[in-house]
Amino acid sequence: MAGINNFLALMLQLSVPIVLGALCGTIAERGGVIMLGVEGLMLLGAFAGVAGSFFTGSAFAGVLLSIIVGALFGWIYALFCLKWKAHQSVVGVGINLFASGITAVLLKAIWHTEGMSDPVDAISSLTVPVLSDIPIVGALFKNQSPYLYVMLLIVAAVWVLFYKTKFGLRYRAIGDQPHAVQTAGVPVNRYRYIAMMSAGAIAGLAGSYLSLSQNNLFVTDMTAGRGFMGLAANIFGGWQPLGSLGAGMVFAVAQAARFYLTEFEIPSQIVQMLPYVITLLILLFVGKRVKGPEAVGKLVD
Repeated sequence: MAGINNFLALMLQLSVPIVLGALCGTIAERGGVIMLGVEGLMLLGAFAGVAGSFFTGSAFAGVLLSIIVGALFGWIYALFCLKWKAHQSVVGVGINLFASGITAVLLKAIWHTEGMSDPVDAISSLTVPVLSDIPIVGALFKNQSPYLYVMLLIVAAVWVLFYKTKFGLRYRAIGDQPHAVQTAGVPVNRYRYIAMMSAGAIAGLAGSYLSLSQNNLFVTDMTAGRGFMGLAANIFGGWQPLGSLGAGMVFAVAQAARFYLTEFEIPSQIVQMLPYVITLLILLFVGKRVKGPEAVGKLVD
C-alpha cells in the first residue's frame, strides 16, 4: 500500500505543469488561436519566478512575477496573431526560441554563470493531518505542493466559466464560428485577448512550479518538453478543462513510471524517453479522432 501511495503522490506532483500547460492550450485554442508557445511561456514563467524570488527574497513574489510575465507575453502573442496577423504557428515557435535564448542570456547577466542560477527561496510542500493517512486518497494530501490545489481550483474555475456562464458560451462559439459571433455584435478579438492573457498567466504559473516548487533554482531549458506534453494532453482531452486534467494525469503516470523502471535492467535512455514516446503515440492514434474547435487559426477583421 505504501508503494501505491508513493507512486500516486509522485504522479500528482508531476501532473501539475502538464495539466496547467494543457489548460493554457485549451483556453487559447477554444477561442481559435493556435497555441504552440506553451513551452516558451512556461520557461519564461520559470525564470521570472526565480528572478522575483532572488531580488525580493520572497517566493510568493516570484510566483506573482511569473504570472505577470506569462500574462504579458500572452498579450504579445495575441498582438502578433490578432493585430498583425502573423502566422500563428510561427509565432508559437518564435516564442519558444525567444524564451530559450533570453533566459540563457539573463541567467548569465544576473548570476554570472551558465546552466543554473543560485538557489532561492521556494514554495514549501504541505501535509494535511488525518487526511494524509487515508489509504490511496491520502496521497493527495501528503507532502504536496500548494500548486496542486491551485491547479485543481483553476480546472474547476475554467470548467464553470466555459459551461456555466454567458462569457464561456460566447467564447466557445468564437472558436467554432467567429464571423457569426462577430455579426451578433460580440467583440471577438477582445475575448481572444483576454483568453490569451489568461492562458499566458497559467503557463507562467506552471513554469514557476518547476523552478519554485519542484526545485529552488532555474536551470536552462528546464521545462524539458512539458509544454509540448501539455499541448498533447489538451488534444487528448478534447479541448476541455476536465479532459485536460485527465489527460495530464495519464502523461504524469508515464513520467512517474520512469522512476520505477530504473529498478529493472532497462537502458536508461529508453526509460528517459518513455514519456515522449507515449506523447507521440497518443497524438498519432488519438489526435485524428478528436474534433477540436472548427475555427482554430482563423481570424476576423
